[in-house]
This record gives sequence, C-alpha cells and structure tokens, in this order.
Amino acid sequence: MKYDKWAKALNYLFPKPVLPSGIMPTNKKINLFSGAKRLILFSCLALIVNWISAADVAWATQTHGEPEGLYAHQLAHLFFIFSMAILVYWLRARNLIKEKGWRHIQYGALLFILWSIDTFTVHLLDEQVQLVQILRIDFWNLKIVTAEGLDWLGLLYYLMKLDHLLCVPALLFLFNGLRRLHQQSFIQTEPVQR
Repeated sequence: MKYDKWAKALNYLFPKPVLPSGIMPTNKKINLFSGAKRLILFSCLALIVNWISAADVAWATQTHGEPEGLYAHQLAHLFFIFSMAILVYWLRARNLIKEKGWRHIQYGALLFILWSIDTFTVHLLDEQVQLVQILRIDFWNLKIVTAEGLDWLGLLYYLMKLDHLLCVPALLFLFNGLRRLHQQSFIQTEPVQR
C-alpha cells in the first residue's frame, strides 16, 4: 500500500516506451555488467577512488579576513536572528501556527535563532575576544586552551561547537513544514457554486 505512491510517481516520471506496431517487447533481461561494460565500470570506479584518496588537505573551516570579514559575518548572524524572530512573530500574529506546516516552520525558525546565537558566541570566543585557542596535538587530536581560571569555558566552547545539533533539526523542521504546506496546496476543495 505504501509503495503505490512511489510506483505512481515513477510511472509518471519514467513512462514505459510506446513501441511501433509490429515490434514485440521481450522479457529478456539485459546484463549491464558483462564483458567490456564491466571493464569500463571497474575502470571508472577505480579512477574515482584513486581521485578521492589522492586528495590533499581539505580545510572544512572558513576563516574571515581581519577584521572586516569577521565583523560582516557577525552582523549577518545578528541580521539572521532578527529575521527569524520577525518570522516567528508574524506566524503567531496571523495565527498561522494552527496549521502543522506553519508550526514546523516556526520550530525551525526558533532552532535557527538558537543556532545563530550559538555560532555568534563561538566566533566571539575564539576569534574576537580570544578567550579560547585550539591547538593541534596530532592528526586526530586537538586541545582547547582557555584563559587562566576559565577552565569551564573549554567545556562550554566544545559543546557550543556542536552547532549542527541545532542547525540540522532546524533544516528538517523547515523542510517538513514546507512539504506539508506543499501537500496541503494539492488538496482538492469543493467547487464553489454560483
């Protein structure tokens, strides 16, 4: 039953070809992994694996040019917080949160506010105030060094660097809310009688 929806979608996206008259379709299965095709597939996969494994250092963090880049980035976080707060305000003021889709979008906006406050604080700690420094011990280990007498700040900084625990659920709530609104837009209503 639950696969019917997917089957209909696949049949719509990929309809069966209409054959000219006189040509009969066969039930013979085509083996894609035979002979030269197998060699080409193996060669392509080996090339991709070699290309990925030969990669140099991948820097996953973005640094901002001093000081303008960081200031612009921090202002963008504040603007995003303000924008999400306005969105939550208007969703509540217009009573849209009664619908599940809008309510999920509101939850996403609230989590985005928390995420942006979190990342703003992390940037403040390690790049502006410089109360926290990260030292690389070896390839797999880092050490969080805090200012004298602020050892608790190291644990707080570590927990705040896990900002994806706020951002990913926010994205999921936003996606789910938009999906529900999209599904509601296709619900057929009764035609208006004139």
